[in-house]
Amino acid sequence: MWPLAAAIASLTVALSGGISQEYPKILNGTNGTSGFLPGGYTCLPHSQPWQAALLVRGRLLCGGVLVHPKWVLTAAHCLKDGYRVYLGKHALGRAEAGEQVREVVRSVPHPEYQISSTHLNHDHDIMLLELQSPVQPTGHVRVLPLSHEDCSYPKTLQCANIELRSDKECHQVYPGKITPNMLCAGTKEGGKDSCEGDSGGPLVCNGSLHGIISWGDFPCGQPNRPGVYTRVSKYVSWIQETIQKHNTPEHKWTKGPQ
Repeated sequence: MWPLAAAIASLTVALSGGISQEYPKILNGTNGTSGFLPGGYTCLPHSQPWQAALLVRGRLLCGGVLVHPKWVLTAAHCLKDGYRVYLGKHALGRAEAGEQVREVVRSVPHPEYQISSTHLNHDHDIMLLELQSPVQPTGHVRVLPLSHEDCSYPKTLQCANIELRSDKECHQVYPGKITPNMLCAGTKEGGKDSCEGDSGGPLVCNGSLHGIISWGDFPCGQPNRPGVYTRVSKYVSWIQETIQKHNTPEHKWTKGPQ
């Protein structure tokens, strides 16, 4: 997925001849994928300056989104010890001019998220990571504003063209599994998907953050069923309150579009 994860699309989930199973999009080395985002294309270098990569012991675990100079938003199921956050990168595996690296000093999963060893509970799948020190805004590193309202569908996202799907369709595809805190995006024909390592990455609409990649079926890229995201508009107050609680006076919160 990296660098294709830079503006991450959806997880398309599926009806196919194979067996479909629900998985978080965490990098665990178990699904045998090639590492490329199905149906995607390499992003223009540094066109997604809010994209973060979460590494543990030098290996990619999840994506994330810079929402404040000292805070990254990601999926709660990505919770681990020993994060290192990379920003301003286009390709992993080598040092790049303009990259910024920070240790994580605090992980704050949403208080209603229920940790599960099987990752089968997907509600409130959102988490804030406090960085050891603020990043410096540059052409390669920039905060992405939060959305305070839902984005109308269909819309497309850079780096893989994925449409938002209606709440009705989402409930029909995943009966009993979709809560008001989730939204769906994907193409009916399949072939475009996020995959391992994309959890926590952004769904961007009209220049603001609308979704955090949460879960979907395996294998990646199956047709006719959308991927599921955490609906960021439901968590704006929690995000702002958490940042303000731990924030220092010199780094005040600035709101995104109202």
